[in-house]
This record gives sequence, C-alpha cells and structure tokens, in this order.
Amino acid sequence: MPKTASVRPGPTRLAEPMESLGVLLRDWLPRQRWFAGKDRPVTELGLLSMTELFPGCLHLLVHAGHTGVPSPGGALPAGDCYQLLLGVREHPSPRLGRALIGRVQDGPLAGLTVYDALHDPRSAQLLLDRLRLPGTAGPLRFDCDPDQEVPAGLVPRLLDAEQSNSSLVYGDEYILKVFRRIQPGVNPDLEVPGALVRQGCHRVPAPVAWFQTKHPFRATLGVLQPYLRDASDGWTLALHALAAGDDFTVQARALGAATADVHLALASAFPVGAPGENGRTAAAMTERLDAAAHCVPALQPFVPGLRTAFAALTTCDAGPPAQRIHGDLHLGQVLRAGREWFVIDFEGEPSRPLSERRSAHSPVRDIAGMLRSFDYAARQRRPWRPEWARRCREAYCAGYAARAGWDPRKKHGLLRAYETDRAVYEVLYEARHRPDWLPVPMAAIERLAVRGD
Repeated sequence: MPKTASVRPGPTRLAEPMESLGVLLRDWLPRQRWFAGKDRPVTELGLLSMTELFPGCLHLLVHAGHTGVPSPGGALPAGDCYQLLLGVREHPSPRLGRALIGRVQDGPLAGLTVYDALHDPRSAQLLLDRLRLPGTAGPLRFDCDPDQEVPAGLVPRLLDAEQSNSSLVYGDEYILKVFRRIQPGVNPDLEVPGALVRQGCHRVPAPVAWFQTKHPFRATLGVLQPYLRDASDGWTLALHALAAGDDFTVQARALGAATADVHLALASAFPVGAPGENGRTAAAMTERLDAAAHCVPALQPFVPGLRTAFAALTTCDAGPPAQRIHGDLHLGQVLRAGREWFVIDFEGEPSRPLSERRSAHSPVRDIAGMLRSFDYAARQRRPWRPEWARRCREAYCAGYAARAGWDPRKKHGLLRAYETDRAVYEVLYEARHRPDWLPVPMAAIERLAVRGD
C-alpha cells in the first residue's frame, strides 16, 4: 500500500502549508467543474481551516479571493469558500489520474503529492466510516439518524456527472453529496428533506448522516441519503422519449402532481408568508437582469423587452403565498422509480446567497424552472420540437393544478416573469460554465423579450 503522510498543523501554522499548496491550487481549482469563479481571476488563496480526518487525508476550507466581488453578508473577504479533501502520499497510485493536484515543493508537505481524496476508494471508505459513527474531528462534527444503521464496507464510486458539488455512491445503497462551495448556515439539502420526511412526504429521500463545521463559521459540509438505484432522472427519460419519438405528457402530468405534493408538504413544514410582494420581486429580477447583461453582452439588446415582463408583476395577480420551495427545479433534479417521481437536491441555485435560498418564494418560481427544462430537453435534438415541449408544459401544469387546487397557467403575468428570470439565470450560468449551451437560453430570451410570451 502506498505510504501516507500524517500532518497536524496547529492554528498558528495555517499559512505555512498554504504557501506551498497555493501554487498548485491556483492552477487546479479553476479547472474543476464546481469552481464558481472561472470567469474571474483568483487574486488570493487563504487557508481558513485544516483538519486531519485520518492519516493521509486532510480536510481544508479554502478562501479563493476575486477582485471586485462582494461578499454575501460580509462574512468573508470578497470571494468564495471551498471545501477540499486532499489525499497526501509520497507515492500515490497512478490510477488517480486527473485527481492528481501536484507535488509540493516546500513547507510542511514538501516532497509529498496531493490529490483529490474523493477519487481514492480508500479515502472514500474511511469518510463513510466517519459518518457511520457520530463524533468530532477538530471543528468538524459527524452526525447520523440513530434509527438508521449504515453498514460498513460499502464499495464507493465517484459520480462523474456535471454538477456544482461532488457525489459518492456507496454500494448502490447510499449517496453522499459533498458540498464544494461553502456558505455560513444550514444547507437546505439537509434541512428541507428532513422536514419533509417528518411531514410524511414520500417524495424525498431522508438524510441518513451528515457532517458540519463550526470554524471559521457554522456550515453544512455533506449529506448522506438513500440511493435510488433503479431510478432514472427526468432529463434522461425526456431525452430517451425525444429520441424514440415518444409522447412524454403522461410522465409530465405525474411530475406536476409530484411537484404539488412537495409544495404542499413544504407549506406545512415551514411558515408560509403573505402573497408575494411583487414590487420588490420585480426590482430584484431587474437588478439580476442588469448584472447578467453586464457580464454577458449578448443579453444587452433584449434588456428593454425583458424588463417589461418584470414591470408587469406590479399590476398582475399576486398569486399564491410565498413559502419554502425547491429553488432550482428542473428535470435533472427529479427521479422516477417505478411509477413514482422523487424530488432531490434541495440546495437551490448554488450561485445565490444561502440566506436567499432558505427564504420564502412564490412556488411559481419552481414551476417556471421545470417549464424551462422541458424547453431545454426539446432543443437537444434537431430539428427542434417546440410542440413536444408545449405539450409537456401543458401536461405538467395540469397535473400540478389537479393536486394543488390552483392552475399556474392562469397566473400568466407571474409565470412569464419567473420564466424570464430563470432564463436570465441560465444565460449567465451557461456563459460561465458551458458556453456551447448558451444558444438554448438565448432562444428563450428572444422569445420572452420580443414576443412577450
């Protein structure tokens, strides 16, 4: 077995390993799928905490500073906080491949090679062992549901899907989501599923174990949940239907009903607010539009037309009361197992502040996200099939209305505004992470701005 290193830097020595790791991480971090600052120069790297989880594995919280980027709530200097689990060995396995970060030249880790430990089966298994038994490691705390017993020895595999976090599947029985971009507070992906299960909602997998930190602030770091091994995500199912020329309206209608079930359970689990303050919502949407147009010049010609969608909020029906919602609902966030739909990933949009993601919003925002997702799916094939997307959207809203008692299609002003806001978010996201996909939301932007649909 390759030799591992045991490193225990005290709090006064945090700067020392960062001096040597900094050069390697400056190159490695921007190349990671989950790194949010790809379009902004990293001007600073600072080590906020370092804990040895077990010999050969270091847990780090790293601050990546970006020039001119405001800090959410002022909790940290301008930039983002990221969670890293670094393997440290003299002679790492060549099978680690792209997980390798590099060889440290000086400092307390001099001569050792560091790598992303989540790619290492040994480290992944030891991480599960920490989750199976409650306890602490420095500022880290590991907790679990006392009524759930997680077996030892489950074989881990790291999912390779595009996402803003990292996920490990253990023995096709559990999935561990390791959050990468860390913000102060309880992550909704721990808070919400637990609350929904207590409401008797069967549409979400319950948290089994989780870990958190109390330094440099209290935050959720990862959540372990049951893995639905025979399930398929909605995005994959929709693309298969499109490829086969099959109708998807039955599935879309059932998905609408499942979304309503989750919204009803959320309204019971968390305090419900008054009907949406549409004036304030319109101002926030307009502000996001202006910021996105500054970053993505292709948006600028459509800004005047898009603003009309937001301005209409001040005169349209206020809609249903504000409540806790999913926050980032689309076909990739739902799973179908047998005849049932399940909703996962309640983290919300990772680019938005955690306080915003945990606050109450109109449920129309979730509905608009799913409607945009049907359009995304339809545009994955040539020629584009707008009629397929239209039928799915209609069926989804009909299924939602049958369960929720109100029809999203009758809230035209609200739905248009929220769909426009979602499309603006998509433009900014694709420009930063997947430029080849930018034409998909831009087509919706043109439709929403010019035709006012």
